[in-house]
Amino acid sequence: MKLKASITYALILALIIGFRAEIYAQNAFPRIEPDAKALNYYRLGTQGYSWSDLAEIALWASGDASLSGMAKIKTVVSSLNSAITPNLSDKEKADFILNYMHNNILKSYYLYQTRLDTIFTNGRFNCVSSAVLYVILCKSAGINTSGVMTKDHAFAIVHINGQNFDVETTNPYGFDPGNRKEFHDSSGKTTGFAYVPPQNYRDRQTISQIELVSLIFSNRIGDFERSGNFAAAVPLAVDRTALLLGNSYTKTSDKLVSDFLFADPRKELIDRLINYGAALLRSNKEDDGIRWAVLASSLYPDPSRWQEFSLAAINNKLSKLIKDKNIQDARKFLESQKSLLSQTDYNQFDSLIFDADLLNKTNSFKTAAEGNDILSAIDQARTSGKIPEKRAAELLNYTIQKIASYLCAPPDKDWRAAIRYLEGAIAKYGTNRELDQAIRTYKANLVADYHNRFAAEWNKKNFTEAERILKEGLAEFPNDKQLLADKQNIDKQPR
Repeated sequence: MKLKASITYALILALIIGFRAEIYAQNAFPRIEPDAKALNYYRLGTQGYSWSDLAEIALWASGDASLSGMAKIKTVVSSLNSAITPNLSDKEKADFILNYMHNNILKSYYLYQTRLDTIFTNGRFNCVSSAVLYVILCKSAGINTSGVMTKDHAFAIVHINGQNFDVETTNPYGFDPGNRKEFHDSSGKTTGFAYVPPQNYRDRQTISQIELVSLIFSNRIGDFERSGNFAAAVPLAVDRTALLLGNSYTKTSDKLVSDFLFADPRKELIDRLINYGAALLRSNKEDDGIRWAVLASSLYPDPSRWQEFSLAAINNKLSKLIKDKNIQDARKFLESQKSLLSQTDYNQFDSLIFDADLLNKTNSFKTAAEGNDILSAIDQARTSGKIPEKRAAELLNYTIQKIASYLCAPPDKDWRAAIRYLEGAIAKYGTNRELDQAIRTYKANLVADYHNRFAAEWNKKNFTEAERILKEGLAEFPNDKQLLADKQNIDKQPR
């Protein structure tokens, strides 16, 4: 049965919204309130970030809770600025910084090494971590930079005297790569990414420095979800959203990023919340999934997404109870969720349970009298709209045939009783192929009885009784081929 996603979202928000702490205490859910640092960093950005601000935020986004890497970054900044020749132009400085990174800090490219602190531990980097480091070092030297995103890659762009220069930070020859033969000779061999030039504006997007830093969160989230750790991805998505939007999650007009390659972090966050909920459902934790929807949707509303998820969770739980034939528990569960459901959804689930209950009873009744009670229940359900006409017809057909089979069960094998019952059912409910075939089968069984009784008496040379049985059979079935053949055989016998 297809369930329409029309759960009343306002009721979800109203339900237990004041009991968030209690829900946390009862469930080991991941954190969904932003880290205080995320909000502080967001507010700091309204005044403009310094290089040390960006470094601190990047380390925090990397998971360096104590910011122990800050001292290493300060040492690098000091050494770099001491190494820069005073008479270099800004363009030459920007190229020098890239070479300085590859000669002194960056050692080996690794696709998933997005953390800034790890660069200073083992020299491993990817496009995001190297671009973030480059932006920090450039800012410390007074060079204006931004980030660039492509579909699956990130790099930097330097703004100097009205000109923009791309910087592929994963490559020591990556400054202004469109004009560097050395870069083109080695491009893609290390990272597997092709350079996207500025004129391919549909395939790339310039982003702010803080948006570039936030990609550290995005990459870490991807790492956790690829490994199936959806719970660990949730707080990272929460903090990333707060870093970029502060407390303005529900202010849809406060849109700081575009819908192009850099997706709205609110959507990214909802994806993570739903993914965690889906993981709960896959682990057969439907009750936790429902509580998670109530909790998370109260802070991060997205009516259609939470409607769809909540209906799936309720449906999964009901389906499991129904499969185990726990109809009473299914009804109790549905009643416990009634406040979350629109009347339409409640009625659909109620019909689902009612249908399962009828099917169980139809499969389990043992007498014709019990079957007739079920027929009455099906009739009432069809009349009231509890089950659709097509489903009612299926259950009626099955029940009628099962009752007929009981009426002609051994030892009596009263085929006529079954035939009369089926003919009465057809008169009441209308004919169909299955009931017509059932009548033909029972009539064939009755003919076979006539034939077998006739043959038995004939073989015992009780010719008069044999002829009487055959005559009786032909009176009831005058055109039956088997009985006519029997008559032809005895007519040929000498008297």
